[in-house]
Amino acid sequence: MDWVTIVEDQSDSQVADWIYTRLNAALNASHRPVAITIPGGSTPFPILEKLITRDLDWSRIVIWPNDDRIVPEDHAASNTGKIRALVEPVGATVIALTDNIDPPPFAITWLGMGLDGHIASLFPNTNPQVDDAQMVRRLTPDPLPPEAPFDRITLTMPALLNCDDLVFLTRGADKRVVFRAAAMNQIDVPAARLITAAKVPITWFG
Repeated sequence: MDWVTIVEDQSDSQVADWIYTRLNAALNASHRPVAITIPGGSTPFPILEKLITRDLDWSRIVIWPNDDRIVPEDHAASNTGKIRALVEPVGATVIALTDNIDPPPFAITWLGMGLDGHIASLFPNTNPQVDDAQMVRRLTPDPLPPEAPFDRITLTMPALLNCDDLVFLTRGADKRVVFRAAAMNQIDVPAARLITAAKVPITWFG
């Protein structure tokens, strides 16, 4: 895993500092909007709460969810709704995933990972490909996670790989085992396919 920078036992604030540094550099390098894609679930939101207190030009930051459950934004399971409620008050723009939308290059692709090696809503049963012709897909996980039994809309591998920095954040010893196996291409799971295809720096907070 020499191509993956491993950073262990970092607090939410320390991870937020890392993301802040990358976003600030991207903002300073251009006058254009800066896009980042972020995961859903419970893990990223405490970090996002820290990040929005940092001194950034939030009016130029565009946030894309990696994926979402196909529910209204005011539904408790909506990633987009939760992200929007948190970051729009500081001036950021949030883009909801829809069919035929064209994601931009991302300054940062920030991903979580499931115990089955899924990323975004690219579960093993969906057989995601790095040369997918579509940038966004609707799909159905199998099995449906009991805590969120909904169809999904997700960025595909080409969209996630179109970035300057790729960062994974996982919590727990069980996911460390899965991530290490994926990074060494010892298991054929979506995370492994993405890592193998990546052409940009990869950082793993785990």
